Parts: sequence; structure tokens; C-alpha cells
Amino acid sequence: MTNTQELLHTPFHSYHLDEGAKMVDFAGWEMPLHYGSIIDEHLQVRSSGGLFDVSHMGRLRFKGKDACRLLDRLCTRQILGMDDGQIRYSLICNDAGGCLDDVLVYKEGDANYSMVCNGANRGKIWKHIEDNKEGFVCKIKDETEGTAMIAVQGPKVMELLSHFSSEIPNLKRYRFVTKNLLIAKVMISRTGYTGEDGVEIILPKGFAQKAINMMFKHVDDRNLIKPTGLGARDSLRLEAGMPLYGHELDEVTDPISAGLKFAVKLDKGEGDNEAEPCIGQSALRHISDHGSGKKLVGLRLDGKRSPRQGMPVCTGESVIGVITSGCFSPTFGYPIAMAYVSSDFSGDSVSIDFGRQQHDANIVQLPFYKA
Repeated sequence: MTNTQELLHTPFHSYHLDEGAKMVDFAGWEMPLHYGSIIDEHLQVRSSGGLFDVSHMGRLRFKGKDACRLLDRLCTRQILGMDDGQIRYSLICNDAGGCLDDVLVYKEGDANYSMVCNGANRGKIWKHIEDNKEGFVCKIKDETEGTAMIAVQGPKVMELLSHFSSEIPNLKRYRFVTKNLLIAKVMISRTGYTGEDGVEIILPKGFAQKAINMMFKHVDDRNLIKPTGLGARDSLRLEAGMPLYGHELDEVTDPISAGLKFAVKLDKGEGDNEAEPCIGQSALRHISDHGSGKKLVGLRLDGKRSPRQGMPVCTGESVIGVITSGCFSPTFGYPIAMAYVSSDFSGDSVSIDFGRQQHDANIVQLPFYKA
């Protein structure tokens, strides 16, 4: 694993500097926060297209006859039965059902899978795998620092990618293809974390800059797609109602409370189900049956002040929850937030404690934005 005392550079580091990015420390990597304006970059993705460097995210390879069994042991979603070329979103939980991370699992073949995890959790997830792999015939390899990963998102992106392959625009959601581009093996997937259409591309580290050059070679209008930093990525995912680890997800929060029950299979290994039961499955079943005491909601505020993580959510004199994420929505022009509130609260308005004053907020359905 990496030395966390030294900032790591992605293969696109020089590209970010050339484009004038403001660089920041993010999960031990020097990453672009923005290239000028977070709001402009956000609106660029909503209206046309943005290119994100997501090479800091962990990329782990699972190979061996028990790769599927091990992944079912680790993941709340069922991996057994996936098709080649399919991707599944899942959670990795502890024994109590708390989230260690949310991940994407890619199936390349019966004994060949890969996993994308959050960059900040890569070391923790690696250790969790090491602690639970005994008895499974499977080799695990960390491919993060030998590869690069970009996400290209926006309503005009698929048209751009049709220049590379007619197959890409026809790719179904949560599917991927592997292509040979010159001498490089490139994996192209269609998942997304912005609420817009687009793809993610995983490729060898040494081919990263060439891939960027090839992509923009086919762009006559340089305003069609622009580099986009982590700031806009956060506001985009919040509008799309997507949880972020360290905000909506953590080790004391279960995926069911986070609104992610679709990604939890509660009967693995029971009855006719032959999948390996996952770590935390019993705890998650108990939470599903009895509740955890909290639920995730969306909030809309008037004015310009944005709620921040940790601010209390109140009704009358009582604190009933806490803000997990908040921002001023560039798309809608008002502040939005996600918060955990008491599961027995049934009202449609609350107040947010900003410290010296409180601001009213309306509870709204998630996601805030759909393309």
C-alpha cells in the first residue's frame, strides 16, 4: 500500500497543472479542486460535458476459483449470478452492519472480478479483505497506482465517444466493455456519479496522457467538454442524491438507513440461495425488520446560506437529526442538503441550527435532480 505521508500524483497531474487547477490534498492524493469556478464547472456538466480525474479511487483485482464466493462474503449485494460485463453497486459492512465503504464490482469472467472503492478507504478495505480471505482460493491485487481512471459525464458525452467506437453509445447502464486502444487495454463502463449520462475509463498509467490527447482530438468545440474538479463533483452528486462516504455513509451507519436497501441481499446462503452470506447480514436483517431509528431525507432551503455537515436539524426545541451534506445548488439556485432525522418524524418541515440563528427547511424527495 502507499505511504500516506507523501501526496500521491495521478497520471494526469501535469495535465491539471497545465489547465490551471487549484490542487488540494484529497485522501493522500494531490487532486484538482477546480480550474477556476466550481459553479461554472457544475453547469458545464449539466449542459454539455465534464472530464473528471478519479484515479485516486482504489482499483482491486480478484482472481481465482473462489473470487465470486469471497466477494459475496464481502459485499451486501449478491455477486453470484452476475453476467460477464456487468457491474453491481454494493456496500461492504462490518459485523454490526455499519458501512466500511460503498463499491462497484465488475465481472470480467467466472474467476476474474475487479472492485472500485473510495480512495480514502483503500487501505481499510485492503486490510478488511486480508482479514477475511482465509479459506478462499483467490489472489487479490491492488492495481490502483499502475492504472488511471477518468469519468466523462454530461448530456453530450456519448456523442463525443461515438468517434471512438459505435459500441460505446449502445452500452447499457451498469455494463462495461474492454477495448484494445493501440497497445493499451481499456475498460469502459457506464455508471456515473453526477446524475448525468457518461462513462468511466480505466486504462494503463502510461497511456493516460495519450488518451486525453486522443479524446480532445475529436472535439472541434473545446467548450463541449472541459476538465472538472472535485468541488463540482461533490455538488453534482449531492443534487443527484448520491451518498458520499464520510457524510451519508460511515462505520456506524447502515445502508438501509441510507436508502440503499436495493443494494442489500438479506437472504444470501439461505434456502435455495447458494451465495455466500455477507459479513453483517444478520445485523442488517435485524435493522430491516426493526429499524435503526434514523432515516435519510432531502432538504430545501430559501436564501443563499448553505447547511454544512454536522449542523443540528430541529423541530421546535427538539433536535431530531443532523446535516450530512449541504451546498448551494447551481442548477436550482437555492441551498439543498441531506440529513439523517429520527425515523418516527413525519413532518414536512424542520429548522436548521446555523449557530446564531435557525433557518427553515422543507423536506423533499430524493434525488433533487434527475436528467
